[in-house]
Amino acid sequence: MAFFASTVSALSKITIGVGAALGVWGGVNLMEGYGNDNPGAKSQGIKQLVAGGGVVVIGLTVIPLLANIFT
Repeated sequence: MAFFASTVSALSKITIGVGAALGVWGGVNLMEGYGNDNPGAKSQGIKQLVAGGGVVVIGLTVIPLLANIFT
């Protein structure tokens, strides 16, 4: 069971990292859209920023809950 717990912990950390990277990328696109006055880039940036936040929430809450189901 220790292997399963460490695997879930690693999966959670990887998911949080991917979500944070997506959020940072979205923030960069959003700022680029504001800098160039480009509504398309602003829209894409805010979508990526929100999606990154959603992935982080999944990594923080859903993955540990799924681990509790299987133990």
